Amino acid sequence: MAIRTIHTLAIFAICCFLLAGFAGASTPISTINPGNTVFIGEQGLDITAAMQGDTQLGWWASGASISTSSPSQIVPVPDPSSFSVSPYQFGAYTGTWYHLSPAGKVNGSAFTVMDPQLDLRLEDTTVNVDVTDKWVPTGDDILFRIGTNLAAITQRPSVSSVPITIKVQSPSGGVYSALLNSQGYATTIVDIPVTSADYSTAPIWNTGVRDTYSPGTYTIWAVCNVNSMNNNYNQVGKTISQQVTLLNQDNNPLIVNPGYVTNPATPVITAVTPTVPATSVPTTPVTVITTPVTSATTPVTTITTSSTTTPSETIPPAATTPTTTPKSTMSPGFDGALVVLAAIVGMIACTKRN
Repeated sequence: MAIRTIHTLAIFAICCFLLAGFAGASTPISTINPGNTVFIGEQGLDITAAMQGDTQLGWWASGASISTSSPSQIVPVPDPSSFSVSPYQFGAYTGTWYHLSPAGKVNGSAFTVMDPQLDLRLEDTTVNVDVTDKWVPTGDDILFRIGTNLAAITQRPSVSSVPITIKVQSPSGGVYSALLNSQGYATTIVDIPVTSADYSTAPIWNTGVRDTYSPGTYTIWAVCNVNSMNNNYNQVGKTISQQVTLLNQDNNPLIVNPGYVTNPATPVITAVTPTVPATSVPTTPVTVITTPVTSATTPVTTITTSSTTTPSETIPPAATTPTTTPKSTMSPGFDGALVVLAAIVGMIACTKRN
């Protein structure tokens, strides 16, 4: 019975320890001390320590005297334990805000309001080249560079990093929550603990795993939703970075190859019809011999070549005008004599027959 009691107490103690750990991890990121930085869009902040008992915040324009002039903007704070940095109230009034006495006078610095900034770039560590909006050969290693002013959140009590998530969308539309490196080790890209204004991950993405990272264009961006800032603000370049692209494929897209197919399943054979220059065709001389005829018929044209290897070719004869053979010129009266002579020869022939 005593052993069972000890086990129960041990489990209870472990649970309390874990719950305390989770509570400790979530509370400080929303707790604001005097002089800390807060960002437009954050909500649920505990600014009790920063207000020091006052219930109003005041902001002065640049160059105005905080001791002799009235605030340019005043924001009431009815509940300092749950405060929101509304884009409507603070969007045009970045800089130092002061907590005010009941008389409206400066009673001390409360916090600094900043407009969040977030940028994302990609680097191919295989060749040490920035490949943002460019292409990478399949199999290269990629790291991510996050540029942001949100690292100022680490000024808050017990906060060592700010969680920023990277979104990697595949060519088919799916979004990865973790990436594989060249050793096959998976690294989560959700709530990456960013610790500086210019933060780089390790080479956590190897593009060569065909089953996981198919060739094509990937769309990539970063987002920070600390204390719901992106839900409330959602401005590109501020709480969410500009989307960038990365083309993952085998060959350089600047090299034109119409027969190229990314990751072909079967070999690609491109049929090419050879082109023979016109000057390379040998010319065979042709001799034309015309045989004259005396009758009124169409002359026949015979084609002969000096080479017996050239194929014969039939050429239709051209249309010609029939020719008339001229009569011989005879002396006058000669026609009549011929007629008489022909008659005598006929009579003699008839007499012989009889």
